[in-house]
Formats: sequence, structure tokens, C-alpha cells
Amino acid sequence: MKAAPSGDRMDLLIQGGLCLTLNARGDLIENCEIGVSGGEIRFVRPAGSSEGTAAKEVLSAAGCLVMPGLVNTHTHLPMVFFRGLADDLPLMDWLRNYIFPAENRHVNRELVRTGSLLAMAEMILSGTTTFCDGYFYESTVAEAALETGMRGIPCQGFIDFPTMDNPDPTRNVMIAENYVKKWLGRSPLVTPALFCHAPYTCSPETLRSIKAVAREAGLLFLTHLSETREEVETIQRQFGRTPGRHLEDLEVLDEKTLAVHCNWLDDEEIQIFADRGTKVSHNPESSLKLAAGIAPVPKMLREGITVGLGTDGSASNNDLDLFGEMDTAAKIHKGVSLDPTVMDAETVLRMATIEGAKALGLDGLVGSLETGKRADLIIVDLHRPHHVPCYNPYSQVVYAARGADVRDAVIDGKVVMKDRLLRTIDLPRLLEEAAKTASSIASRTDSR
Repeated sequence: MKAAPSGDRMDLLIQGGLCLTLNARGDLIENCEIGVSGGEIRFVRPAGSSEGTAAKEVLSAAGCLVMPGLVNTHTHLPMVFFRGLADDLPLMDWLRNYIFPAENRHVNRELVRTGSLLAMAEMILSGTTTFCDGYFYESTVAEAALETGMRGIPCQGFIDFPTMDNPDPTRNVMIAENYVKKWLGRSPLVTPALFCHAPYTCSPETLRSIKAVAREAGLLFLTHLSETREEVETIQRQFGRTPGRHLEDLEVLDEKTLAVHCNWLDDEEIQIFADRGTKVSHNPESSLKLAAGIAPVPKMLREGITVGLGTDGSASNNDLDLFGEMDTAAKIHKGVSLDPTVMDAETVLRMATIEGAKALGLDGLVGSLETGKRADLIIVDLHRPHHVPCYNPYSQVVYAARGADVRDAVIDGKVVMKDRLLRTIDLPRLLEEAAKTASSIASRTDSR
């Protein structure tokens, strides 16, 4: 699309600051000017490129970084209510003896709504503008996204035992079809997807049938995969092959499959993913906390696999701050490989922006600041001691910036946060509601 001619009235104008476009050329624009109309970026250029442009709202980014909003490729938003509920435990003990029972006792539509809003407030405040969520009552998550103005891929979750939103797993396919029918094309901000929990909780028939629904609708299909060594051993005992080969044999791996974690993929599985175009969501902090393993991301990237970053849920992270996730992702692979050049800052920042958007199939819309894309962007305040001096903006974002440095956030051209104040969420009221829910959970839970 052509840039808007000078003189056109913009809905929003961002002026000043250093713009990290994250486009294919890696353009950096000093003293930038970004015009937004109808939710679309109409121009990204140096200030003063033409005569002054009028706008309904102007954001000054002087002394700041302007960059694409961050893309969280995997989380479980309502699990904010299980933050700190059961820490310092192995994954299977954590899941089977604490998280699954807590979900059975406490999760209902109202908890999912309040938890989703609380998580979205946390994400906006820390610079995330797009999320991919997998949980129960996912229509409620989608409705919360519309309420807050966030861009999201809410993924209805499936598992082979009764759950609070589906007491009869034989109805999985019908529920998947109805969910897709309800949300496909309903809003440009919300794209539905389907999520099978894992190969050890979903039968081959469930994996195949839910993938078939997603494939028919042209939507994303997700699953946790090869998260722990125990999972790999379990699948090998049960099916005689590793989890990656298991999914390959089930014919569910393709360019619209996003595999989460992948800590124990071997070289042959990595090649299978590369051949099929399968994407990966890397969640390093959750995997470190659960001692689940460290994904071979540098090998994946060398083979051309698209890898995005995710936080996982707050029950295993314990926050939704992608700035912290970037810092961790950049450092752990250097430590494992004993090579300080791997996972350089620009590579990791791309994983949190444009590569994350590619993993979700949204790179035509978001992930970089370019004419014709939707205006999802954040302004990072550099007026902080830990940002002085700033020699390399990529390194600054990955190694020094924090979620709390995000001053303003714009999603689809709408300012959802200005000067750290949320515009689409009544935060004091939400915190009060969340405190009541948390108190109820605590009174009925034996936690560690």
C-alpha cells in the first residue's frame, strides 16, 4: 500500500525517538514519525520528510524506542490465579498432584474471565500486544480480548478426560467445530485455533481429529511436545517412537502446526519439522523452572525453523513479561553451547516480534513496523538509569529493558496504554475482583 500523502489527517501520529522497524532490512530510523489511520500504518519515516501532518492524537516518543508490540506465542492466561500455588516441583508431580486438581476445584467461566483480564493487563503493561492462549472456556478468553482491545489467538483446549467445560471427551470434535464456527471471521482482533494438550494426554484419534478440524478451517493447531525426558520415554514405550515422529506418523505436522517447548527434539525430528514447515514456541523460563530441559533452538534456527517466544502460564513462569523471556533466551543458549555469539540480541528480539508473528501466521499483519501493516506498537522509555548509555538498541532491549519500561502501547491503531495508564481496563476494580477470587482459592487449597 502507498504511504499517505502529506496533509492527510491521521488518527494517530507518533513523533520522535528511535524506531526499530524489525522489517526484513532491519531499518533503524532516528527521530521517526509514524502515521496511523484506520488502525493501519500509513507511513514510517524520518520526521520532517514532508510538511506537518495533522492527527487526532499525537504521542511524543522523544528519547524513547518505538518498536513493534511483543508477540507471546504460548500462554495459559487464566492460570494467573495459580501463580505461586505450587512451585519448585517436577513437571508431572506439579501437573498431576497440584495443577490438575486445582483446576478441577476452581476453574469456571468467571475465573477464566477475571484471570484473562488480569493477564491481559499484565501483558499490555509489559509490552505484549499479541498473545496465543490455550485453555478451557476459551470463548471467554476471546471475549476478554475484545473487551481489552488485545490481538489474540485463543485456542480451545482438548484433553482425553472430562474437564470443567467438556465433561464428555467424545464430544471433542463437535466442540471444536462449534468453537471455530463461532469465532472464525467474527473480529479482526481474534483468530480462533485448536490446542491438544499433549501426546500423553491426547490419543492418536484425538490428535488426528482435532487437527482435521483445524486443517479444514485453515487454522492453527497447537500441542505441547517433547517438554520433558519423561514424556519422550512415555511416548516411546506407548507407541514405539519419539513424540515428534509420533506426530509425523499421525500426519498432523505441517506449516499450520505450532509445537510448544520441544526441549528434547533430536536432529532427525528437527529435520522433519523443517521439511514440514512446522513452527516452534520456545518457553525458556518455564522449562528452566520446571527443570524440563532446554530446547535446541540454535539448531532449529540453522535448519530454517520459525521459532517464536512464549512465557507459558503464570503458574510455571511466574510472570508474562516477554522482556525477561528475551533476556533468558539469549543467555541460556550461550551457557549451554559455551558460545557467546549464539542467539544474538537481534535474533532474540525478532523471535519476540516478527518471528513470533510468523509462528502464529500473523506476520502479514503485525510483528514489524511497515506501511500497510496494522499499528501494533510500543514505546519504551529510555529515561532510566539502566538505559544510559544506549549504544546498541537491540542489546538494550534484550539485556537491559524491562516490561515496566514500556510507557505506551498501541493495538490496531488504538492507544490502549498511555503514560503507564491502561485505557481499556479498569485496573483498580479488576485487582479488587482478582483478590476476592484468589482469597477463595487459597481458602480451599492445600498449596506449597
